[in-house]
Amino acid sequence: QVQLVESGGGRVRPGGSLRLSCEASGFPSENYDIAWFRQAPGKEREGVSCLTRLKRLTYTSYADSVKGRFTISRSNAGNTVYLQMNSLQPEDTAVYYCAVEFINFLRRDRLQTRAYGNWGQGTQVTVSS
Repeated sequence: QVQLVESGGGRVRPGGSLRLSCEASGFPSENYDIAWFRQAPGKEREGVSCLTRLKRLTYTSYADSVKGRFTISRSNAGNTVYLQMNSLQPEDTAVYYCAVEFINFLRRDRLQTRAYGNWGQGTQVTVSS
């Protein structure tokens, strides 16, 4: 059974940094998209970043709003995915979710919520002075 557990959220001042972790288990395949999404109050859930493992190659992708500020990576063991968030701004305030889907090809919609069927419970990130 696939399980995803997020951690690392908290409150930070504008310009600060946080690192989120998504501990994953129960993966039936080594080919997957694992992504971070976020949902701010009153807004739709949006894709932030995706790490793709496909045929032992790794690809990363980012929403335009976080390019150059956020970095997605995974542990050497492959069971934890991180989201390093720098230069945080109030508009980054949201609940951040980890999601995974198992794949056979590189998907164009890998930053879309519809592309994922396995989700974690989320972790709150608040950026405020």
